[in-house]
Amino acid sequence: MIVGQLVVIEVKAAEKILPIHEAQLLTYLKLSGYRVGFLINFNVPLIKDGIRRMIR
Repeated sequence: MIVGQLVVIEVKAAEKILPIHEAQLLTYLKLSGYRVGFLINFNVPLIKDGIRRMIR
């Protein structure tokens, strides 16, 4: 998902974020040309614990 032509959002509902999930977001950033992305995991008690910001 691309928000505001600035940020790539990758949404997950996984037990925990794995390195493959981070690699997937980095690949999306490289291919799209965007610099900032967020990996959001909804399978956590507090949503703030499931958000990871990544910069290419």
